[in-house]
Amino acid sequence: MNARVACAPPVRRRNRCWGIPYGSAVSDTAALLVAELAANAVTHGRVPGRDIEVLLRLDAYTLRIDVSDSRGERRPAGPEGTVTVAPEAEHGRGLLLVDALADRWGVFDRVPVGKTVRAELDLR
Repeated sequence: MNARVACAPPVRRRNRCWGIPYGSAVSDTAALLVAELAANAVTHGRVPGRDIEVLLRLDAYTLRIDVSDSRGERRPAGPEGTVTVAPEAEHGRGLLLVDALADRWGVFDRVPVGKTVRAELDLR
């Protein structure tokens, strides 16, 4: 089997290639964070003719998830600006979920255009 095919996305397969077991808390949480951040990027940051970018990075201590889009002007407030949502609201809980699951997260400018929302999971 070609190693490039075996270790291609989705997130859980990539994690397994990195030695993070399928079904582990880190693998499942990473998959959920990627799904939420990618859905937000597609919903709130999409520009016709441009894609979003999902980048996973692993070092000895941290799994980093970066999701970037082209709409820098539609920037969420970040962890300090996360607000609660009325129980009957149909939207608005995504970043609350990110805040609850990630060890750290933030929003950064993307050069040359756009923004990146980053979530990090500590490896224990």
